[in-house]
Amino acid sequence: MPLSHQDQVTLLKDILSNHQTDCCGSVAECEQLERLVKSLMVNTQIDQNVKNILEEVYTYSQHGAQTADLDQHITANQDNLSQWVSNIDQFS
Repeated sequence: MPLSHQDQVTLLKDILSNHQTDCCGSVAECEQLERLVKSLMVNTQIDQNVKNILEEVYTYSQHGAQTADLDQHITANQDNLSQWVSNIDQFS
């Protein structure tokens, strides 16, 4: 059974919040973020403001999946992570 767009948004926010709280994550989580973003970007029910945030999250996740020091990448994006979750909550 596929996830609804609201479930996808919730999962996206959970992963971003965990990265922000724990200051660590995995390549698999970054790859999951990429898949979630791709799926949400084609969804017509998603607010355009959220799509702009999703583009930033996609870039973050791509860099995270490719970096040699993922924890440092997450730490460097702490402000972005909390802002993205807050903004997604505001628009969804």
